[in-house]
Amino acid sequence: MNIGSVSAKSGLPAKTIRYYEEIGLIAPDRTPNGYRDFSDTHVHKLTFLHRARSLGFTIEDCRTLLALWEDKARASAEVKHIAQDHLAEIETKIADLMDMRDTLAHLVDTCAGDHRPDCPILKQLSGETPDEKEA
Repeated sequence: MNIGSVSAKSGLPAKTIRYYEEIGLIAPDRTPNGYRDFSDTHVHKLTFLHRARSLGFTIEDCRTLLALWEDKARASAEVKHIAQDHLAEIETKIADLMDMRDTLAHLVDTCAGDHRPDCPILKQLSGETPDEKEA
């Protein structure tokens, strides 16, 4: 199967498939004339990688998860540990984003948005607190 067919079946662009090959995540066979020759197993691995990346797993996490998927003697505890670590990272990012949203929402609410030059948003960005009076 050529890279175009694999791209269509896995949902990944050909450029990404080539990148995954370059970094050793997949290793397609080669035809006598040097073209990549993908099997159904390659398609399955690429689909696996596509799904894992869409959940935000890093390339190294994907490498580990793929190795665990291929290891039929694996302990599911290893997989769960990787997923739990990633979930904790996501939850931290969500909390950080919520803090950013709350801060920005407060600044937007306190800005009059009129023709006067006083702007608490710019004061905050410049390091002043919005409540400080100019001296």
